[in-house]
Amino acid sequence: MPRLAVVTGGTRGIGREISRALQGAGYTVIANYHSDARAAEAFHGETGIEVAAWDVADYKACEAALGRIVAAHGAIEILVNNAGITRDTVLHRMPGEAWHAVIETNLTSCFNMCRLVIAAMRERGWGRIVNVASINGQAGQAGQTNYAAAKAGVIGFTKALALESAGKGVTVNAIAPGYILTDMVRAVPEGPREIVRKKIPVGRFGEPEEIAHAVLYLVSDGASFTTGSTLTVNGGQYLT
Repeated sequence: MPRLAVVTGGTRGIGREISRALQGAGYTVIANYHSDARAAEAFHGETGIEVAAWDVADYKACEAALGRIVAAHGAIEILVNNAGITRDTVLHRMPGEAWHAVIETNLTSCFNMCRLVIAAMRERGWGRIVNVASINGQAGQAGQTNYAAAKAGVIGFTKALALESAGKGVTVNAIAPGYILTDMVRAVPEGPREIVRKKIPVGRFGEPEEIAHAVLYLVSDGASFTTGSTLTVNGGQYLT
């Protein structure tokens, strides 16, 4: 029976390509979304991947959704925490709502989702968790103290959870994408977008599929000796 993978934020942008890549590799995929039902249904119609709506920042919503998934499909063996939002502004103008919304959706969601799957993965002796961080969680970015803090927290969370579960056949890794050509990047005016592009040593933005390829490696049986790592996929823009 194919292994079951859950991808949060799995119907748009990078998450969309992760979901499609996992499906193409033979996994059963459930793609989470929060509010854009139209895009989610279009994605389902195009790919046949099952979609499910819940707020990853809400522990009880996660608990109910994952309970339904397990009841319908069996054990969740792969979790990709990809959901994320931005609420950009400099700190001296940042309202508390913008801080808390980004921390809860981008970081607390990792606790919510991992807390609900990790015990069963440890009991089965196999599991794969991939948390999507960001170059801006490594290098920082003006106007993104909330986002950078959340994504840096994802990296620390990943390392600690990896250490806790390494002896139980469960790997936990992070991917830190650089600037990827998603709708969000395409929406940036051409002038500022070109300034960013020129800072990338390979001379271009990344493609969502390139992040998906990295996920496929990390969830594979061949990655059983890779845990607690942060895989940077950024075209050489920030080296660690």
